[in-house]
Amino acid sequence: MYKDFYGLRANPFNVNPDPRYLFLTRHTEEALACLIYGIQSRKGFVLLTGEVGTGKTTLINKLLEWLRLQQVAAAFIFNSRLNVPQFLDSMMKDFDIPCESRAKSQILLRLYNWLLDRHRAGETAVLIVDEAQNLSDEVLEEIRMLTNLETFTEKLLQIVLVGQPELEEKLRQPQLRQLRQRLTLRAKTHPLSPDETQTYVQQRLLIAGSNGQQIFEPEALVNVHRYASGIPRVINLLCEHCLVSAFVDQKKMITAAVVDAVARDFELGDGASASTPAPAPGASPERLDFEEALRSLANLADRLRETEGKDLPRKGGHEPNS
Repeated sequence: MYKDFYGLRANPFNVNPDPRYLFLTRHTEEALACLIYGIQSRKGFVLLTGEVGTGKTTLINKLLEWLRLQQVAAAFIFNSRLNVPQFLDSMMKDFDIPCESRAKSQILLRLYNWLLDRHRAGETAVLIVDEAQNLSDEVLEEIRMLTNLETFTEKLLQIVLVGQPELEEKLRQPQLRQLRQRLTLRAKTHPLSPDETQTYVQQRLLIAGSNGQQIFEPEALVNVHRYASGIPRVINLLCEHCLVSAFVDQKKMITAAVVDAVARDFELGDGASASTPAPAPGASPERLDFEEALRSLANLADRLRETEGKDLPRKGGHEPNS
């Protein structure tokens, strides 16, 4: 829609966790280094936590990219709403380990033999579980038991648990203390600072094909950080809709006023989620978020329809398009 208008080759603020767009702050570098160290040194259990939207999945995708380059076998479980048989089945399929039997004992024996073969070849295997705060206690206990697959000196399976801060709270429960005691390394993602937000936006624009020409005014980026509270996912949401809104109005420069207008559409106050109005009694927060997003998209769609009959300025002989 707006790429030609702003001289871009790709949409810079897609919410997909694309590892190409990983923004390495000091905290992110420390987290990635912690994960890689834990895997290389066969520590067994590593925990990665962070608030919603702070880039955990993007970081994990970067880790998976590194594992592929190192030819390390990895299983990535992204659906945490599984029971024990479903979890084990997903893990075996991701590791590409054939097992005809559905019996748990046979599955674990097959896994153990496969891990031993890799260990003898000087290789390891990594199990990554995203959204781990949603795992049942039964599945978490099964994951703990997987760490018993070991030699006298090393863990055969390296496990990375990824989740929101609620995961840390969950692991403090008395019934999960054995699992908590086995966590050897902990890493965290954090919101961006104001300076990091500015660099983050500029880096994504450059990766998307920008020639470095200014698109967001400095004051606009100050407002982006203020409304998003430094949360990358919210920054992406705001910046994407700012580009769409400014394109509709044929504005080459995104000002603080444009950011303010988009933030109002999404009912973001200063501090973003901290100032979001509380849901009505009995209302589902997920449903309210969905309805707010629909309203905002409807507003943008109305504005786009208004421009359909207009002759938009041409750039390089082509109509602006996506």
